[in-house]
Amino acid sequence: MLRTLAFVTAILATSAHAAPARFVERTVDVQGRTYRYQVFVPADVSAHPAVVLFLHGSGERGDDNAKQMSQGLPPWLKAHSDFPAVVVIPQAPDDTEWTDKADADMAMAALEKSVGEFHGDRKRLYLTGLSMGGYGSWQLAVDHPRTFAAAAIICGGVSPLPDDGRNLFVHGVPEGDDPFAWVAKRIGATPVWIFHGGDDNVVPTEQSRKMHAALVARGAQVKYTEFPGVNHGSWDKAYATPDLWDWMFAHSR
Repeated sequence: MLRTLAFVTAILATSAHAAPARFVERTVDVQGRTYRYQVFVPADVSAHPAVVLFLHGSGERGDDNAKQMSQGLPPWLKAHSDFPAVVVIPQAPDDTEWTDKADADMAMAALEKSVGEFHGDRKRLYLTGLSMGGYGSWQLAVDHPRTFAAAAIICGGVSPLPDDGRNLFVHGVPEGDDPFAWVAKRIGATPVWIFHGGDDNVVPTEQSRKMHAALVARGAQVKYTEFPGVNHGSWDKAYATPDLWDWMFAHSR
């Protein structure tokens, strides 16, 4: 009997060990509203994995829990199933911005729930986003300066876009302050790698150039990569940058 139990236990252990990388659907309740999100779970997830929060762009908003999988990091993960970290992939509702407090709170709630579920390492939480999600990443870095070990921010910005009419800008900047200098001060010691296309006609490249300059002026840990001749869709090149993840995961709180 004991021999049989040992054999069954060994089979179960082998099956658990062989669990493939996968995406799983989850929900989180914030202020009386239920939001759906996805989580990438690596193969053979470690006891206390690193956890990455990814914020999508404006074209992926909705409530289908699917559009946010179409651009940026999720497609890259599908082609790199050996990625070693848990990745939290929330979806902003239509006609909202990641810089809205409700969306920002929802993203952080999804991150918190995932850290609990997968026993994530709180010293190794990372932040990344593109376009609208780049704006949102700056917002979260400002609002939670002691949470993330490092951030990779792609074709995002800080100040409002010309004639945009959206609520898409980093909130909380005092009137009259330089928003780039204020953001650089508020994010503190969080290391940041900024990416942008040199010919971006959606979010001006100058947004990232100014943010980089403001961080350099404060002696912050910052890297900047600009892709010459690339328009707004610079995220494919950014996430394919060979040193990105080694650089990210080299940092811990």
